[in-house]
Amino acid sequence: MQAIYFLAAASLPGLFYLWPANFNAKFMHLSFSIARIHFFNMYFVTIVVAIALQLQPFISQAQVVTGAERTGEYLPLLRGKNIALVVNQTSVVGKKHLVDTLLYHGIRIKKIFAPEHGFRGDADAGEEINSSIDAKTKIPIVSIYGQRTKPTPADLAGVDILVYDIQDVGVRFYTYVSTLHYVMEACAENNIPLLILDRPNPNGHYIDGPVLDSAFASFVGVDRVPVVYGMTPAEYARMLNGEQWLKSKATCMLSYVACTGYDHKTFYSLPVNPSPNLRSMTAIYLYPSICFFEGTPISVGRGTTLPFMLIGYPGFKNGNTTFKPLSLPGAKNPPYLNQECEGLNLSGLNTGFFREQPHLMLHWLLSMYDSYPEKDKFFTSFFDKLAGTDQLRKQIVQRLPEMEIRRSWEPALSQFKNIRKKYLLYPDFNE
Repeated sequence: MQAIYFLAAASLPGLFYLWPANFNAKFMHLSFSIARIHFFNMYFVTIVVAIALQLQPFISQAQVVTGAERTGEYLPLLRGKNIALVVNQTSVVGKKHLVDTLLYHGIRIKKIFAPEHGFRGDADAGEEINSSIDAKTKIPIVSIYGQRTKPTPADLAGVDILVYDIQDVGVRFYTYVSTLHYVMEACAENNIPLLILDRPNPNGHYIDGPVLDSAFASFVGVDRVPVVYGMTPAEYARMLNGEQWLKSKATCMLSYVACTGYDHKTFYSLPVNPSPNLRSMTAIYLYPSICFFEGTPISVGRGTTLPFMLIGYPGFKNGNTTFKPLSLPGAKNPPYLNQECEGLNLSGLNTGFFREQPHLMLHWLLSMYDSYPEKDKFFTSFFDKLAGTDQLRKQIVQRLPEMEIRRSWEPALSQFKNIRKKYLLYPDFNE
């Protein structure tokens, strides 16, 4: 906000240059002159402040420095040690990958652990990732997605410290936060410290959705948090330790390098796509609401140029677009492959829309259920895992109004908010 006040104040001297050059004050009453000056001053300042308010998200964005970019804070902690990394394509320091940055500074990297989508971030959702050797650096890459979800004692043999640096999107069923949970367990079990290089949460400006019922825990929902939890990786890790949510109530030796210039009101644009089918900020903002369709017969646009910005199926009657999923990198076998679908194109929604509506949007889910002809085939078993409960499915079948569904998320949502605030590192969105 200081930038806004500065712009407004700095503009005041220039206001007098707007005054007509041939204005002759002696023909006017002094009181009228003062009133006119006051009017134009206020009018101009109002315009400047309005413009500055629109620019504020971009000003904030420019000030954000990620944990990985603060090399002076963590390079001294890594020198002379054997380290392992949990990283992918989002682990960048400026335009350079963290691996290359560390190698340049002489840090010994013993191993890389790869989450869903792999080290290069190009594998399909749910695709089994095989361990390998990185062609460029010759560092062993160990997959911790699929059959094995966390490093084993053998994997960690000889490792002095583990570094986690992955860009999350702040949604429970986006599996990077599940990977963080299991990495912390592995560190606790093997007495290895974990260093998190923190990154902003692009959906960190709100909290919403049903809190996970542990009966529906899976890799797309490990912890008792809502669908959108409003925390960065370091904040989330602090919560896992503090609430003793790791296996056997273990505690991980945790340290972190926080971001600077970030708070939970910041709308942070990601410099690298976090996964193959989240290719724009619109898709990232839509993802918490649209991903529920992955547990239904509705396409979310995989295999098109607008994944997670399209929803539809063959025969949908009330759409505004058509699309045909194809076999593409990151979506080799999408639903309705080579079939024409009718649906809704949501790609035109901009940041302002999501700023004004910071909540899950259920109306698309409710309307698609109403339109689908075979309602007994609408939900798959995966839907309850995504929701973290069977209640949402039952409420949709009962055709409960959206507001009644939302009210049912209390009091668990309020209880989580009280837990969350104990572990925040940055000013909250309601401060």
